[in-house]
Amino acid sequence: MAQHLLQTTTAGSLPKPGWLAETTKLWSPWKLEGAALIEGKRDAVRLVLRDQEQAGIDIVSDGEQTRQHFVTTFIEHLDGVDFQRRETVRIRSRYEANVPVVAGAVSRKQPVYVDDARFLRAETSHPIKFTLPGPMTMVDTLYDDYYHSREKLAWEFAKILNDEARELEAAGVDVVQFDEPAFNVFFDEVRDWGIKALERAAEGLTCKTAVHICYGYGIKANTDWKKTLGSEWRQYEETFPLLQASAIDQVSLECHNSKVPMALIGLLKGKDVLAGAIDVTTDTIETPEEVAATLRQALQYVAPEHLYPCTNCGMVPLTRKVAQGKLKALAAGAALVRAELSGG
Repeated sequence: MAQHLLQTTTAGSLPKPGWLAETTKLWSPWKLEGAALIEGKRDAVRLVLRDQEQAGIDIVSDGEQTRQHFVTTFIEHLDGVDFQRRETVRIRSRYEANVPVVAGAVSRKQPVYVDDARFLRAETSHPIKFTLPGPMTMVDTLYDDYYHSREKLAWEFAKILNDEARELEAAGVDVVQFDEPAFNVFFDEVRDWGIKALERAAEGLTCKTAVHICYGYGIKANTDWKKTLGSEWRQYEETFPLLQASAIDQVSLECHNSKVPMALIGLLKGKDVLAGAIDVTTDTIETPEEVAATLRQALQYVAPEHLYPCTNCGMVPLTRKVAQGKLKALAAGAALVRAELSGG
């Protein structure tokens, strides 16, 4: 497929069809089981692929259709985590959750998503992205009763993620993205060991590597938190200089309808910037011109060949119809700016 400027992509999740899981809901249980569930997940991947391709999205994903949650589903496949034992913790210092317990050494006995990646690769000729939870965000969704050190646990997760990421690359994945919303909260840890753990997770990969740092899905706990952040959201100012000096290729961030000063993108000089031009906290579908306006702003601080129009975050809490509209708006807005850049 011919490469062009401003290749569009998404941050990760897309809504699941109503016959597979309850819609507009995080952690929704599956409505199918056994062989029907396996088939249903694959049918859902085909649907979201079609939605992305029809909308004009360039770098496509499976929309995380095969997992209940972007972090927990990966952890469920690891040894050392007891899902029967539960403790209450605060997630990213924002809301409480009843989480499983790390009760022993964590390890990965077999690949988690590699079969899903192979299936995705076989179903599309587009470049494909696959998302994994980042080490720090994994740590932040568990109660550690074994390592008693967030850093030690993160390092173990980083090694496990690296094994998985290498196998995803071998399955034909073009972009491996690590989701690290925790990077917007734990700034001292990001500086002390978070970036190093992320680089360990991406070690040795020759495909593109990305990190997604956002202000969260459009759920009440996140939107309430955003209201406390004041007139400017400068959290990225802490992490971008560190990421700019890192081995990670791409940084995905939240731009549209946020209070992030766009100039902060300038701190990522030399990196690919996945600029979130779609607000995932509202059912209002952006116009192509609104998307284009966000991208034009971003282009003041990043070269066109390094800009990738994207969504602010995952869209699983939205309806499929709204998500389809937003995908089309993203592609159409990118096309407007692409035409301007080429003098068309």
